Amino acid sequence: MSLVDHDRTDEQEETVALLVAEMESLRRYVSGLMRSDPYGAEDVVQETLLRAWQLAPCLQWHERPIRMWLFRVAHNLVADRFRRSRTFPVGVTAEDFAAATTASVPDHADRVSDRCTLVAALRTLSSRHREAVARVHLLGESGEELARSLGVPQGTVKSRTHHGIRALRGELGTRGLGRPTGAGASGRIAA
Repeated sequence: MSLVDHDRTDEQEETVALLVAEMESLRRYVSGLMRSDPYGAEDVVQETLLRAWQLAPCLQWHERPIRMWLFRVAHNLVADRFRRSRTFPVGVTAEDFAAATTASVPDHADRVSDRCTLVAALRTLSSRHREAVARVHLLGESGEELARSLGVPQGTVKSRTHHGIRALRGELGTRGLGRPTGAGASGRIAA
């Protein structure tokens, strides 16, 4: 180790000793500023001491007491934390937050329950009616396409879907649901 390195080590030890000597008074000062946040106060003390350590070569340790510099840095850090905690995004008002919290969120459990009830009601239909209702109203197939694929007249498909929907509404009514959610004037059932 050279003579320069030896002098630098002595300066570092002296810096550490000065910081350790001021640490408790700094902790009391910051704790007084941040009464409600002891963990935040400890963070501020550590940040202040870190900055003092990093700026040690630039500071005048012997000409002026370091305590006032530490207190000023800590005070500024506390003020910065306070400002950060009070910030809002630009253009957003308190009413926007209130509106966001009161907006209704759809309950997916209700949709699952409704689907289970609909499937159970569909199972009560005859296979011909169930197929016609499911393919036309749930899968969106046209009556003409279904009639062609089943090899029956289009009137038969219309009759099966009509009677199937009527029976389905009756079954859902006995289960206390009345008209299914999503059934509009057209009688189409939402999946």
